[in-house]
Amino acid sequence: MTNEDIKAFITTVQPVATFDETGEWLNILVEPSQWKQLATDLRNSSFLFDYLFCLTCVDWKTHLTMVYHLSSTTQRLNIVIKSKLDRTNPEIETVCDIWRTAEFHEREVFELFGVNFLNHPDLRKLILTDDFEGFPLRKDFEDPINMIKL
Repeated sequence: MTNEDIKAFITTVQPVATFDETGEWLNILVEPSQWKQLATDLRNSSFLFDYLFCLTCVDWKTHLTMVYHLSSTTQRLNIVIKSKLDRTNPEIETVCDIWRTAEFHEREVFELFGVNFLNHPDLRKLILTDDFEGFPLRKDFEDPINMIKL
């Protein structure tokens, strides 16, 4: 199976998805509202993307981007899914019911970037204390005690 096969499949299930092939892996850009259905489709497709090996967020100052790296261990395929989030109210559906590895990754992104993962079963902090204010991996975060500024 090739990137063209993956693109053809995604175009059928998510016609408004766009693609970027400038990197090592195929990048698929989807709207946050389309992410959960696409994740389900990719997991249950013949490509069988059964492993979410990385989930993170990128702060671009104007918006946040969720980045998901998926693998099909049986087909030996890798893809990247990206979804642009509103910086003032960043939220996207959880996928921890599809890939269990997402549970802790989503909690980490929630804590450090402030992304709300809708329907996550246990969205709470992992590292910082409960009274910690702000999101330390956002570029506008200022820490007057440790003088961290990105």
